[in-house]
Amino acid sequence: MVAKGEFLVSVLKRYYRFLESFRDRIDRLNVFPVPDGDTGTNMFYTVRSAVEALSHVDFDSLVDVDATQAKAISKGALLGARGNSGVILSQVIASFATVFASDDRDSEVTSQDVATFLHTANERARSAVLRPVEGTILTVLRDVAKVAEALVDLDISLFVEKIFDESQRSLDDTPKYLEALARADVVDSGGAGFVLFVASMAYAISSTNFTWGIDIAFNFESKVPSTHLSSEFREEDLSEEGPRYEVMFILESNSEVLIDNFRELWASLGDSIVVVGQDDTYNCHIHTDEIGASIEAGIQSGQVSNIRVTDLHEQVREERWVLESKGQGSPDLYGVEVKEVPKTSVVAVANGDGVRRIFRSLGVHRIIQGGQSMNPSTDEILKAIDEAPSSDVIVLPNNSNVTAVAQIAAEVSSKNVRVIPTRGVVEGMSALVSFDPMVAIDENFEAMEEGARHVVVAEVTRAVRDYPDAIGKIKSGDYIGITIDGIVAVSVDLTEVIIDTIGKLLTDESEIVTIIEGEGSTPAISREISEWMVMNFPEIEVEFHHGQQPNYPYLIGIE
Repeated sequence: MVAKGEFLVSVLKRYYRFLESFRDRIDRLNVFPVPDGDTGTNMFYTVRSAVEALSHVDFDSLVDVDATQAKAISKGALLGARGNSGVILSQVIASFATVFASDDRDSEVTSQDVATFLHTANERARSAVLRPVEGTILTVLRDVAKVAEALVDLDISLFVEKIFDESQRSLDDTPKYLEALARADVVDSGGAGFVLFVASMAYAISSTNFTWGIDIAFNFESKVPSTHLSSEFREEDLSEEGPRYEVMFILESNSEVLIDNFRELWASLGDSIVVVGQDDTYNCHIHTDEIGASIEAGIQSGQVSNIRVTDLHEQVREERWVLESKGQGSPDLYGVEVKEVPKTSVVAVANGDGVRRIFRSLGVHRIIQGGQSMNPSTDEILKAIDEAPSSDVIVLPNNSNVTAVAQIAAEVSSKNVRVIPTRGVVEGMSALVSFDPMVAIDENFEAMEEGARHVVVAEVTRAVRDYPDAIGKIKSGDYIGITIDGIVAVSVDLTEVIIDTIGKLLTDESEIVTIIEGEGSTPAISREISEWMVMNFPEIEVEFHHGQQPNYPYLIGIE
C-alpha cells in the first residue's frame, strides 16, 4: 500500500507529466474557435509553480514531504496560478497537500482520506469563484466528491478506479449544462484537466493496473478539435503588415547591465519581444525585419546558441513557446517619471506595444505583459503591485480570465488593493479616463468602475477551427466578431465582420467608437471603417489607436 506523504508526491509527479503531455489538447477544447484557448497551459504552469516551490530539493528523487514542504507547495500553486482554471486548481492542490502531508503522513492512504480531500477541495474551489458555473471543472469536482463520499467503504484500489470513472462520466455530461459546449461538440477544458488529476491518484494507487492515458485514451481525447485550417484559408489572406521574421535564440550572460542594454537595443529593432531568464540563461524572442542586427545584439551581450529564424508570413499564428514566457519582455519605454508619490497607483495587464504605450499615457504606473493566451500568474501581478509607487493600488486585469488571479494577488498583498474586473483593454482605457493619481483610492475606484461600465466591447479575430454557432456555420479561417453575448458576426472578409459587429452594437445613445488596431489590421481596412462610419453615422466620433496586440486585428469599444 501507499503512505500518505508518498502518495502526495507520486500524484504531483504523475499529474505534472500528464499536463505536460496533454496541455495542448486541453487548450484546443476551448469552446470558442478563437486562437487563445489556454486552459491546459494555465493548469500546467500552476502545477509547475507548485513543484518549483521545492526547488531546494531534487523533486524527481523526492518520495515524501513534510508539513513545511506541503505549505510551500500550496503557496507555489497559489502564486503561480494563471487564469480561472489555475485559481481553481490551486485550491485543489492546497487541499490535497493539507490532507496528505498531515502528522500521520506515514500511515497508509485510505478511501476516507481521498474523500476528505475531495470534499475540502470542492468547498475551497467554489468559494474561490465569484459566480460558479455548472458544466465546468466545478461540476466535475463536485460530482467526484459526492461519489467519493458514498463509496468510502470500498477498498482503496477499487475506490480510486470508481471515482475516476465518475470523473469521466461527469466530464462527458458537461455539454448538458452549457449549450456552447454542446454546439461546439466539446467537453469542458478545465474538467478535462481535473480528470487528469483523478487519473494521477488512480495511477499512484494501482500503477500496474491503471493504464488510462498510457495504453487507453481518455474519453475527452475524442472531443479534441483539429486546429488545421480549412482549404479556404489561403496564404494570400494572411496580412503581411508588421515585421516579417521571428528570431529566437538562447543567450548566456552574467551581466545585468549587458542584458538591459540588449533589451533596449532590441526595442529599436522590432516588437513582440520576450527576454526571460534564470541563472544567467535567457530565452530571447523578437519579431523583426533586421535578422542580422538582432543576432549581433545578442553576440555583443554574451554567448548565443540555438538560433532559429522563421518567416512569419508563412505562418498562421505565432509559435506557442512565446506564450510560455513569464510575462517579461522589452523594457517599458513609455513610462512617465513620477515627480511625487501618488495617492493611488494603477497596475494594468496589457499585450501589445501600442496598448502599453496608451496605458502609460493614461497614467498606469506598472504594466504586466499578458492578456489573451498569456495569462499572468498571481506572483507576477503581486510583484507589480509591490513595485507600484503608493500603498493604495488599483488593478485592471483587462481580461475575464485574469480577474480571479488579480483578486488573489490583492488579498495576498500587504498593500490596500482594489480590482476593477475589466474584461478587455478598451474597458481598461475607459476606466483610466477617470483616473486621478492624486485622489484617494475609494474615489478613484468608484469613478473608474463607472467609466468601465459605460463601454460596450467587442473583439475581432479569426476562427482556428470549424464551429457550428447559432449565427451560422463558422469555418476555420473565417473572421468572427465576439461580444459578451457570444459571436455576433462572421465572414471571410475582415472589413465586413468589423462593420457588421459595430452596426449591431450601436444604439441611439452611442457617442464614441474606439478601435484598437492589432496584428493583422491594415491602413486600407481602417480607412474603409472610418469612411463607413462617416457616411452612416456622421454624428458619432471615431478614434483609432495602434495597439499591436496579437491574434486580434481589431478591438472595438462603444460609449
